[in-house]
Amino acid sequence: MRLENYPPQEPLSALGAAYQERVMALGRDVEGAEFACGPDPYQSLAVFRPAEPSGDVLVFFHGGGWTHGCKEWMYFMAPALLANGVTFVSAGYRLAPAHLFPACLEDAADAVGWVAHNIHAHGGDRARIFVGGHSAGGHLAALLAATSAWRVCRALASKTIRGCLPVSGVYRFGEGSGLAVRPRFLGPVADERVDTAASPLRALEPEASAPWLLTHGSRDFPHLIAQARQMAEALVRAGIPVDIEVLEGCDHFEASVACGDPAGWALRAAQWMRQVRD
Repeated sequence: MRLENYPPQEPLSALGAAYQERVMALGRDVEGAEFACGPDPYQSLAVFRPAEPSGDVLVFFHGGGWTHGCKEWMYFMAPALLANGVTFVSAGYRLAPAHLFPACLEDAADAVGWVAHNIHAHGGDRARIFVGGHSAGGHLAALLAATSAWRVCRALASKTIRGCLPVSGVYRFGEGSGLAVRPRFLGPVADERVDTAASPLRALEPEASAPWLLTHGSRDFPHLIAQARQMAEALVRAGIPVDIEVLEGCDHFEASVACGDPAGWALRAAQWMRQVRD
């Protein structure tokens, strides 16, 4: 799908526009099989099948502050993961301010549900589904991995998610989060109940969560580095295995681009998934 075929988004910031231009250029010649998960064009995903599938599946959600982006932003990651046998799925979700929380989470859950029921036809093993994402997408992946109610609603097994790989994710909202402004996808009025429900750190269910590989750039936004450390500490306290990967020299946007490095994050992620699987 072309960007112009999506419903209009608000104008990107200069940094956001530069990031979009870069990742779209990197993924220009990468093609996957597209499928709809709902009536809105953003409710869609693309599946990339490796020549020699390992069975591992990574469902990855794009960033964009919950107000921008689309699944095509992450296509550039596919070649490096496919080279390591990983079936890659780039999934989209409805955006704010037109769609407020939990719309984005519901769409992310529907994407995982689609994968669980269909990925066998694309070289993947439904018992080896991992979730990840960058920035806002990392938040959605973390919330899926940390909570269980959405799985029951979609008739999925409690262990549908085998592991979580968020990159530069957001794990906490509300007081003490370090966020300069309230994210617009949470609604215009502060609501402690919504903040808690949307915060992987505050909604964590130890019995629901599988192992995590937490990644951020060494020059990432300071509040996201702090939140990653807090999330790791919470996972350790809950007895959930967690590894931390720091992408040296990377800022928030470069951390995303680094996910397409065949000798870097993609290799680390593929190895980590194999270890979790075994």
